[in-house]
Amino acid sequence: MEELKKECIDLLKQLIKIPSFSKEEDKTADLIERFLQNKNIQTQRLHNNIIAKNKHFSENKKTLVLNSHHDTVKVNEGWTYDPFAATEIDGKIIGLGSNDAGGALVSLIAAFVHLYEAPLDYNLVLIASGE
Repeated sequence: MEELKKECIDLLKQLIKIPSFSKEEDKTADLIERFLQNKNIQTQRLHNNIIAKNKHFSENKKTLVLNSHHDTVKVNEGWTYDPFAATEIDGKIIGLGSNDAGGALVSLIAAFVHLYEAPLDYNLVLIASGE
């Protein structure tokens, strides 16, 4: 679990470093897709939306969807740090999209990866949404 935590923190930092303004999030979609595929998780892609189903997905089970977005708004003048640097201070990662919604997204990805092979009574579907 500690290794997955480190990988997801690194994923968040990588996401911050890639500009992903709404309708321009193809590179963050590529990154998320590669991250999952490197864990032998099959993905589907619809535009810049990345979709993954747990290993034991069954049409006969109810489905729980884990969803967050990976696009950001454009940078405004209020930034005091480089919005694309993924600056870490006192255990906090500062950068465009770190809170809205990169942190939530990588947390959902971590939960999905952790539970991917578990024989659950329900399906898990991960959707990393563009826009």
